[in-house]
This record gives sequence, C-alpha cells and structure tokens, in this order.
Amino acid sequence: MTLTVGFDLDMTLIDSRPGIKAAFQAFSAETGVPIDADLAVSRLGPPLHHELAHWFPEAEIEERVVQYRALYPTYAIGPSLAMPGARDAIQAVRDAGGRAIVVTAKNGPHAELHLSHLGIDPDAVIGGLWAEGKAEALREYRAGVYVGDHTGDVRGAATAGAVSVAVATGPCDERELRAAGADVVLPDLTEFRPWWEAYQA
Repeated sequence: MTLTVGFDLDMTLIDSRPGIKAAFQAFSAETGVPIDADLAVSRLGPPLHHELAHWFPEAEIEERVVQYRALYPTYAIGPSLAMPGARDAIQAVRDAGGRAIVVTAKNGPHAELHLSHLGIDPDAVIGGLWAEGKAEALREYRAGVYVGDHTGDVRGAATAGAVSVAVATGPCDERELRAAGADVVLPDLTEFRPWWEAYQA
C-alpha cells in the first residue's frame, strides 16, 4: 500500500505571515476597523472565522470572511515564502514511493494558489478542515503520518490514528506540541527527510 503523508500549510510548508499581514492591513483599511495584523499573524492555524471574531461582531463574520477572501489573492500570495525544507519534505515522501497531501484550515483555492506560486506540487490539497476535523481527509486518503505546527494538527493526527510529526515553526513551541501528544517534534522541515528515512527503515 502506498503510504500517504499529510502536511499542514501555514507555518508548516509556507511562511504566510508576510502575505497575511499585508492582507489584513488592506482589509483593515477597506473596512475602517483597526486590526492588529502582527497579532493576527502570531496565531495562525485556526480558521479565518476564529480570527475575525476578535475584530467583528458575530453577526458580521460570514460577510467579512467573503470580503477578506476577495482581497487575499492580491495581497497574500506574492509575499509568502516556502518554509526551509518544505520542497524537500514533499520530495522525500515521493522518493520513498509515497504520496504527499496538504490538509489545511485555509480554504482550498487559496491554498492551491500559494502552492502553485511557490512551485510546491502535492498530490492533493484539501482545505477548510481544522484540528480534529482534519482527520476526515487523513482517513479518506489513508494518511499514516500528519505533519503540522499547531496543537490542533496534533489532535487531528491523533483523531485519524496517524503518527503526529510536529514542527516548532508556528505559534506552538516544542513543549506545547509534546504536551499535546505529538509523537515526534522537529525544529523545522529540514529535519524531516532524516526522520522519514529512519521511519521507513
């Protein structure tokens, strides 16, 4: 059976902080609502609805999601960067005959724009899933490993019965990731290939 490895997107495969900061600044200017973009990008991981709830009344959230997402491609894609080791991590899975998928809370079309812009080409991209909800896609694709940077990613892996590989490149540090139950914690994706090759041995 082909082994499937799932990867989170924001702060796992890509550093989207510069792009999301620019998008929030443009969004703030358009709405006239002061938004601390630096604070917003310090807690990436949960769905957009969660972040907007800090800045807008609940009754406005759905409308504001649509408004923000309309701005997103213009401001967020270009400035965002691949995380160190991201491309090699995908390639390491393929070198072993496996397939790599992306499972993210970000909406699918924007996730695909990021990956295409950066030349990262996973076998599938599944958006709109967060924390335990990620298990839905991980089970569907029979992923045996899930790599993420947030305690929510650790919970998603556990719910799916997958090995949780956490990278300490996002808002959660090594201690938090281990406390959440991560099976493996790496400093970043540059350490993924050595771990993966040992795991396959």
